[in-house]
Amino acid sequence: MDIVGISQKEQDAIFRVVAAILHLGNVDFAKGEESDSSILKDEESKFRLQMTADLLMCDPHALEDTLCKRVMITPEEIIKRSLDPNGAAVSRDGLAKTIYSRLFDWLVEKINLSIGQDPSSKCLIGILDIYGFESFKTNSFEQFCINFTNEKLQQHSNQHVFKMEQEEYTKEEIDWSYIEFVDNQDILDLIEKKPGGIIALLDEACMFPKSNHETFSQKLYQTFKDHRRFIKPKLTRSDFTIVHYAGEVRYQSDQFLDKNKDYVVAEHQNLLSSSSCPFVAGLFPSLSDEGAKSSKFSSIGSRFKLQLQQLMDTLNSTEPHYIRCVKPNNFLKPAIFENINVLQQLRSGGVLETVRIKCAGYPIHRTFDDFLNRFGRLAPEVFEGNYEEEVACKKILEKMGLTDYQIGKTKVFLRAGQMAELDAQRASILGISAKVIQKHIRTHITRKMFVKKRKASIHIQSFWRGELARKFYKLMKREIATVIIQRDLRRHLTRKAYIRIKLSTVVLQTGLRSMVARIEFRCRVRTKAAIVIQANWRCHRAFSDYKKLKKASIILQFRWKVRIAKRELSKQKMEAIKAASPVIREPSHSNIDAEKIETLTMEVKNLKALLRAEKQRADECERKYVEAQITSEERRKKLEETERLVHQLQDSFNRMTNSMSNQVSELKMILSTSNLSSISGKFTGDDQIEFISSDSDSSSSSSDFTFPAPAPAPTSTSPTFPSVKPSPFQLIIQDISAAELSGFESERAFDDFF
Repeated sequence: MDIVGISQKEQDAIFRVVAAILHLGNVDFAKGEESDSSILKDEESKFRLQMTADLLMCDPHALEDTLCKRVMITPEEIIKRSLDPNGAAVSRDGLAKTIYSRLFDWLVEKINLSIGQDPSSKCLIGILDIYGFESFKTNSFEQFCINFTNEKLQQHSNQHVFKMEQEEYTKEEIDWSYIEFVDNQDILDLIEKKPGGIIALLDEACMFPKSNHETFSQKLYQTFKDHRRFIKPKLTRSDFTIVHYAGEVRYQSDQFLDKNKDYVVAEHQNLLSSSSCPFVAGLFPSLSDEGAKSSKFSSIGSRFKLQLQQLMDTLNSTEPHYIRCVKPNNFLKPAIFENINVLQQLRSGGVLETVRIKCAGYPIHRTFDDFLNRFGRLAPEVFEGNYEEEVACKKILEKMGLTDYQIGKTKVFLRAGQMAELDAQRASILGISAKVIQKHIRTHITRKMFVKKRKASIHIQSFWRGELARKFYKLMKREIATVIIQRDLRRHLTRKAYIRIKLSTVVLQTGLRSMVARIEFRCRVRTKAAIVIQANWRCHRAFSDYKKLKKASIILQFRWKVRIAKRELSKQKMEAIKAASPVIREPSHSNIDAEKIETLTMEVKNLKALLRAEKQRADECERKYVEAQITSEERRKKLEETERLVHQLQDSFNRMTNSMSNQVSELKMILSTSNLSSISGKFTGDDQIEFISSDSDSSSSSSDFTFPAPAPAPTSTSPTFPSVKPSPFQLIIQDISAAELSGFESERAFDDFF
């Protein structure tokens, strides 16, 4: 809206009007207290009416009165009568349609002003976009108006094509006969003729208040019962069928009368013209401003027919060009053509009729110049002679054997199919000429390519010969360099292997010496630990025997003392009894008996205290015995764990000794192999090493853990060799053999200890 020049204030007013129309359509009515009166149905309808009044800026009570009541003006008085719910609904729909129509007209006028069309311009370029005939399952007043427009446009198209053909033939002064074409004037008379056309009868039915769609349909049946373009369907009372040039279309007249009415109720006009919104008031000017035409009856059909006639006048005053668009399928997908649908569109659009009109005459028009330029090759002799264009064209046509053509002043007129025949002949001649040209061109191109390839092959051969010579020279240089590199590499690898073996020997010797030292140290530690464990165990065993004897002696002493005490107590009791009996008979000895009793009582107390002390002592001895037993059990378990660890260490030591012996054997074999490969053929220090190594190998076959003894002193019969300094390998083997002997001796000593 901003683009077409509608201000923000006008846009807000447009949205208010559209919202008011939507709210107004939701207002429902119910029967009032009187039989022919109506009121708002519920609170929802009241809310919708209030919203409509607020948006249109008018009085809600006045809006309700205009919808539910109607004012009738008579010469005597003004009568206000109520409307029933159906009448109120019709009044509501009429008001909504009137507001929407006025808003649409305002928008169209505003857009036209924004486009800037000059009314005084003498030239006009316009585009009329219309789909074509419409035939649906339900066809109402809208489809009737659209098909009426298509009938008018089809008549104009046929007349335009026929008129152009006629003018062309007359201008060229050729012999031609009248071309028949389908004239749909009878259909147009059926629809728009006055006073007996369908639109006129529809307006007449709309003027009578009690008319309905059934009476309108019956009027059509009676008026057009003999018309060949009008058909009354069977088993219906309101439908009718019109035979258009594109086919039959069946219309349902149920809403024809309601949709055709186009008059503004005076109450609606007065209410909206008095609105406080300037935009709404501008859409509905007062009746005094509109003039006398507002009082006359107006219908949509009449207005549509008038506008269509204005459109046809505009088309007749211009030079029209037609573009027919065909929808190939209803799936909106490419490369799919529905033949029936496409044929129906061509028939509805008038394309087939236009083609028929063109083919009935001379559809192909060519000027002499264009004809000679295109088909002059069919008769080359025409260009050799000095012929006029008309004669030259005629000679070409005669040579091709064509008849029923016309030669005008400036053009050649051909029948349908003759142009295709000439094009076929022209294509044949052009094909033969093209083959000849292609033959010579291909010969020239082939020879040119051959010469070019021959020169290129010679150049390539010379280049590759030089390249092969260079490659051979490079190969020879590479072979010489390879020999030098191999020599240096072998020398380097040999030296590297020697250094690696030497370093490995030193590392192995160091590792073996450290391993032997660690084994000897571990053996000493285990021996010392075993001695300590044996000493502790023997001490523990002696202490346990001592405690057991001590405990037994204490218990024996305790029991013996208890027995003696019991005997002494029984004696004292007997003496006390014997001493107490005369006291009863002789009261004079009571003091002596009392002293004895006290003495015996004190002795009994002492004996009881002694007994308690002995019991406590026995309990203490029992507790200490239990603790000593627990401690001895724990030490026994520790001793078993120590023995298990000693056995594991002994097994590990044996496995390690075996692995060391295997490694020593492998080392002997490696060193013997390396010494044999390094013999140079002279009896030098290397020969001495080899002699000693061979002796060591022969002697090591008997045992892997001893090194062979030195050779005996030379005799007169044995050869004498110079003394040889021992090699590093002999030192390693001697150290390993000594370590093994000491390990075996330590192991035997450890086993003897246990």
